[in-house]
Amino acid sequence: MWKIAIIGFGNVSQGFLRILKDKQASLKERYNFEYSITAIADPIKGSVLNTSGLDLEFLLNMFDSKGNIKEHPNITDPDSLEIIEKSEADIIVETTITNLETGEPGLSHIKAALKFGKHVVSTNKGPVSVALPELLELASKNNVEYLFEGVVLSGTPSINLVREALAGCDIKKVMGIVNGTTNYILTRMEEGTSYEDALKKAQELGYAEADPTGDVEGWDAAVKAQVLANVIMGEQMKIEDVQRTGITKITQKDIQEAAQRRARIKLIAEVEKTNGKAKASVAPMEIPLSHPLANIMDATNALTFTTDHLGDVTIVGPGAGRVETGQALLTDILTIHRRHCRK
Repeated sequence: MWKIAIIGFGNVSQGFLRILKDKQASLKERYNFEYSITAIADPIKGSVLNTSGLDLEFLLNMFDSKGNIKEHPNITDPDSLEIIEKSEADIIVETTITNLETGEPGLSHIKAALKFGKHVVSTNKGPVSVALPELLELASKNNVEYLFEGVVLSGTPSINLVREALAGCDIKKVMGIVNGTTNYILTRMEEGTSYEDALKKAQELGYAEADPTGDVEGWDAAVKAQVLANVIMGEQMKIEDVQRTGITKITQKDIQEAAQRRARIKLIAEVEKTNGKAKASVAPMEIPLSHPLANIMDATNALTFTTDHLGDVTIVGPGAGRVETGQALLTDILTIHRRHCRK
């Protein structure tokens, strides 16, 4: 029986818990995976602690009816670092808000969990961007796992694809569409919508934030390129090392001229290794219609891996969503279960 504590109770954690509840019997039958949720820490929605295990259905019903869990009988002080220590959890799920400058508060959460000998699964891009080598070393030192599949393509396998399915291949280049918001905007612009109206629609649909800078200026895609360079190609690249250009200067004319050349403009994250050194960039590029990435429309994401044995391998799937990203957390937890299976 794995004990799990949740740090951050936003959409992703909610999606993850709903997957666990709905698939409890299936996970037991297919993977011999059993769990209990011992704690949830969130300063806004409420924090609860019960080392014997929380009633997941009761908790989610309370959240659905009230929008928080502050009236839960196991309510506790929302000190997340204290909850990590007291939760008796084997696995910490860290899904707090991303901060690309400091990695906080997630960085402190992950460090604390690893030091206490707890496995960590996370969808938080900040700590991966700011301190990946340190965190991996800390995990190794304490004989635990730090896994973060969801930081690149949500639940669509990217890191695990390379580590598992493409094991033994040398990855020469990775290029792809890793930001659904900008791909949605470019799709609408191709249909004749202005950039401003396409962005407004993306915000209405929840693809873009009220401040869309992280998406349209390429920051979100840049950190994903950085992660791919560091994880897949063994670099120690900082976010500042990624050459970055967003889509804010792309015009209707640019898109029409690309179409005349039988191409589409896409915001492409690219990592390539030459002469033993990897370079990473994010920029709008004309992609020939014959290339698989040219036909990725709306908020869908995709990555093409150029390999020595298989040539180009392209994976396509959703790059956002609470259930989709929750699936990435489950995938990582099942990896821990396989590697550290306990009777």
